[in-house]
Amino acid sequence: MERSLETQVSQAVDAWLRWLPRWQPATHRGRVAPCRRCFGSPILSAAGLGSDVPHGVQHGLSTRMKTIVDQAVAAYTARNLPMLQAELDQQAARNRARSYRPAEGLEPEFEGLPLDPDPVPGAPFLFTISGLAQESDAAVPELPPLSDEAKSALRQEVALADDYANMVGREICSLLLHHRLRVQAEIAQHVEPQIEAMLADLTRSLDAPFEPGADPGRQS
Repeated sequence: MERSLETQVSQAVDAWLRWLPRWQPATHRGRVAPCRRCFGSPILSAAGLGSDVPHGVQHGLSTRMKTIVDQAVAAYTARNLPMLQAELDQQAARNRARSYRPAEGLEPEFEGLPLDPDPVPGAPFLFTISGLAQESDAAVPELPPLSDEAKSALRQEVALADDYANMVGREICSLLLHHRLRVQAEIAQHVEPQIEAMLADLTRSLDAPFEPGADPGRQS
């Protein structure tokens, strides 16, 4: 029996909360471009995750909610949008033909993130994961072209799928409001102490920039 949307959201939040104690602040260089999935997300706002919450914490929840939306849209498309479904089936077959698919099978905390770090000026990469994936993709034949009439019909079905996705997203936002208190409580327990510790370390390093081993409270 198909699970209700309320059950799916509750189980996804539960899974994210089980992962949350394992989160640790990233030590690598941050990215310049914001994450399109998380930046300004109404789903994260509904869950009570503001812009002061680290992106790594946000991403795991937003990805889990996106999976719910994607699954709902896939079921709706299979029932009601035959042309779009046929196009998706062809694209799925093309994807399966690729020999290298590094973006598949990732944990929710990493799904949708860039495959490679931002380049450092003057230090080019010998190769990149995304570049290898593009080479693999180029070896697979392109899908057959569509007629103008087919393109117009496909655009209409895509618009219907987008409308349905937006409807499901709004319902998820409503359901997430019931989880705000426990989400915020877990953030306070597992995330905020680590952020405070990082800020304390930064304060100590700024107090003694030339003596990293010195006691910042010691007076000369």
